[in-house]
Amino acid sequence: MNGWSLLYEGYNPDQEGLREALCTLGNGYFATRGAHEESQADSIHYPGTYLAGGYNRLKSKVKDRVIENEDLVNMPNWLYLTFRINGGQWFKIDDVEVQHYRRELDLKKGLLLREIQFKDDKGRITSLKSKRLVHMGNPHLAALQTEITAENWSGSLEFKSALDGTVVNDGVERYRGLNNKHLEPLETDFFEKNCLYLKVQTNQSEIRIAEAAKHQVYKNGERIDVEYKKSEKPGFIGAQFHVDVKPKDTVAVNKIISLFTSRDNAISECGLAARKQIKNAENFEDICSSHSIEWKHLWNRFDVLFRSVDKAENNKMEITVRLYIFHLLQTISPHSMDLDIGAPPRGWHGEAYRGHIFWDELIIFPLLNFRMPEITRSLLIYRYRRLDEARLNASKAGYKGAMYPWQSGSSGREESQTVHLNPLSGQWIPDNSNLQRHVNSAIAYNVFMYYQVTEDTEFLSSHGAEMIWEIARFWSSLTQYNKEEDRYEIRGVMGPDEFHDAYPNAQKPGLNNNAYTNVFAVWVMLQAIKMFDLLPEERIGELRESIRLEDEEIERWKDITHKMKICFHEDGIISQFEGYEKLQEFDWEGYRKKYENIQRLDRILEAEGDSPNNYKLSKQADVLMLFQLFSSDELSSLFKRLGYSFEHQTIPQNIQYYLQRTSHGSTLSWVVHSWVLSRSDREGSWNLFKQALKSDIADIQGGTTKEGIHLGAMAGTVNILQNSYTGIQTCENVLWLNPCLPDNLEYLEMVIRYRGHSLKLLFKRDSFKIRALRAAEKPIKIGFKNQVYEMESGTSKEFEL
Repeated sequence: MNGWSLLYEGYNPDQEGLREALCTLGNGYFATRGAHEESQADSIHYPGTYLAGGYNRLKSKVKDRVIENEDLVNMPNWLYLTFRINGGQWFKIDDVEVQHYRRELDLKKGLLLREIQFKDDKGRITSLKSKRLVHMGNPHLAALQTEITAENWSGSLEFKSALDGTVVNDGVERYRGLNNKHLEPLETDFFEKNCLYLKVQTNQSEIRIAEAAKHQVYKNGERIDVEYKKSEKPGFIGAQFHVDVKPKDTVAVNKIISLFTSRDNAISECGLAARKQIKNAENFEDICSSHSIEWKHLWNRFDVLFRSVDKAENNKMEITVRLYIFHLLQTISPHSMDLDIGAPPRGWHGEAYRGHIFWDELIIFPLLNFRMPEITRSLLIYRYRRLDEARLNASKAGYKGAMYPWQSGSSGREESQTVHLNPLSGQWIPDNSNLQRHVNSAIAYNVFMYYQVTEDTEFLSSHGAEMIWEIARFWSSLTQYNKEEDRYEIRGVMGPDEFHDAYPNAQKPGLNNNAYTNVFAVWVMLQAIKMFDLLPEERIGELRESIRLEDEEIERWKDITHKMKICFHEDGIISQFEGYEKLQEFDWEGYRKKYENIQRLDRILEAEGDSPNNYKLSKQADVLMLFQLFSSDELSSLFKRLGYSFEHQTIPQNIQYYLQRTSHGSTLSWVVHSWVLSRSDREGSWNLFKQALKSDIADIQGGTTKEGIHLGAMAGTVNILQNSYTGIQTCENVLWLNPCLPDNLEYLEMVIRYRGHSLKLLFKRDSFKIRALRAAEKPIKIGFKNQVYEMESGTSKEFEL
């Protein structure tokens, strides 16, 4: 193994869903799961193709009520290419004796490779090799190559290729039973003697999708002409052809496809664009070459080099880190900058979470900010375009400002379910997750962190400040003044924990004074006030006039930042929410004996007729999220401003308290806990980091990765290396570094971007070195151990630890 290949030896039907998700290929515009080319959706295989932001709404009847869901649509299957021998059964891997199987995801070049040798029921031995890509340079292009070798037989080798628009959304078991047919047929055609054409549209959002495919056939390396027999029906176009072979003959079929939609730029019509591109497409080898070059350029920016003292684990960890970067870049790439999309927590790899946008940007953006911040900017514009909808959401709920939804899709309306299915009990239960108002603080945080890294004042003036001010307005209007305590409170919300959505036996959902929510709201208001120092004077006046921001509102922000209520246990532990201390302790030992996996205690307890609302337990970090997002100094300053103490032991005491009460029911949980332990318990942090690395590659979250990767956990694990172990922080125009490598890590090396400079960083246990590559930018400030140094382009500095 070379650190660049995800390799599967041997065919395992039980693992096929996971492998399909992890072998997905994409380019930020669309993604196609790593299903076998010849497979169709069944209990083992699920060939899905998903367009970034390709949503459609359908209504379904659930529990005597009609609900509407907006889904990421399974687009027409372009992969389909199968074969048969002498008019027999079409090849299915599950119907033959597999003698050899190897599947490799080449991360360096962005290629999916497969080798199979099998024996059929007539004793014929056949070898298959395939290669596939979704082009990282041209967002509309993909290609596959299949080679078939007749090892010990002769006769007719017949192929069948198709573009299939009759597919439905059926990739998530708990969504089955809901309406799932999103596509309606428009056109099919067979043209240029070897090309297929299909056009469909989504039946509610009316996105038109056009695919065209060109075939090239070779026998023993020589291009040959074949006679195609067309087959078509509404939403489906296919072609069959055959080649006569004798033992050891090899037939190769190249299938090159183009995919366009009615929403694309610089086209007249998507069908014309798809046909034109496929006519002008290069040969398969040239397409592979140009695609690999684009991946080379991306790896120059995004790769992370490190070495663990445990050589046995180092290679696997290296592959996993690169796999996670690979999937981030397939979901969010330079092509994302031309699209109106957010960062989906499950990638464009499947139908889980319906492709919606949540708060995971909070974990994903730091990696982008320090590598390719122009992508972050485009994703923030997705939020800005939905600012008016957020204002409307707030107004309908009786608040001012902008209230962004917990789940966002096409328009920015709230896409959260009103009910969700518990697969353990089979019951549809109320879903109150839309009460996680903290998503608004995450958006404001993302805006400000992007500015800190880039100093993009123009973005702040044109988009960012307006979002921050409107979110601060929302928090101010949601906040209530308690005259008796002379404190402000936020009531009726949910925190990141997600297990708790109400008080025990309460008739109404919502919790009061969630610490994470309250502290974060104060931080947002402080940044809103800071905008007056950062924006040009004339822009301040214009923006205030446009959104009618009055002095009285700003004064209220200032007052709230001094008087927000934070609740504490009697022993000084920060209460997750008001009343948390009064909940029952949970029988962790008993439930671990009773159940093999207790990560999803919410489902277990509901199936038992109980509720997590009764207990001191958490799905994932809640209070502890504060220690990931903010430094000890920042939190100390915030708490002091509010009139509360924040001692040296506050962080380790809270970590110890909440870590032992967490079920890790979310992949993000391992990431956050590893992060917050990185200073006080290096070994514990490293062990949790290794657990976080397993989140998708080992599918430790109850078999959910097959429905879509966990992009937040993937990016979060890389961020532990990039930001947590290096101590990289941006504050007041200074890039601070405070390395603290675990004892298990010998060195860490990467290139980051900061305010126009490319900085090459090398961290060792006793020192670190920073080199500013040549760039026509003004000097930057680097901070280490309370000292600030000016650094110019083309210079280096080395520090002893």
